[in-house]
Amino acid sequence: MALLSRWGMKVGEAVAAAMLGVMFLTFLLQIFSRYVMEQPFGWTLELCLVLWVWIVFFGNAFIVRERDHVSFDILYLSVPPGPRKVMALVSAFCVALALAWSFLPTWDWIDFLKIKKSATLKIPMRTIYSIYAIFLVVVALRYAWTFFHVLRHGAPTDAHEIHVGEEG
Repeated sequence: MALLSRWGMKVGEAVAAAMLGVMFLTFLLQIFSRYVMEQPFGWTLELCLVLWVWIVFFGNAFIVRERDHVSFDILYLSVPPGPRKVMALVSAFCVALALAWSFLPTWDWIDFLKIKKSATLKIPMRTIYSIYAIFLVVVALRYAWTFFHVLRHGAPTDAHEIHVGEEG
């Protein structure tokens, strides 16, 4: 499972890096068309914006780990393992439930957007915002997995610890 997770992380990083590379090249083309050719391309700005939305939600769904998030864990770290496990279970359950509960209304809105297209790229807005639905599903599944992992193995202690003396 760890090998599959590392492989998935590497593929996710490669996809996000490719999107970021395309966004950067599009940005350079936008600068060239605006200041050298003096005829800006309208689609370059829109493609940069679409890629940015995809990079943010794709990256947060497939690349960003729990320990990469900013956390305020003073209370969590100050309680013994029993209450810590309850806190971890409640928080994982609430996040998974909230994201799963919001999926259908969100998908209804995203599906409704199929009638609209982007201004210059002529891509259906449903396609552009479908990454948010993927984000909802993946993150809900990750927190459901966290819930069952905490239930079986106890609350994590090292993922949120502050490592004193380490240089960042």
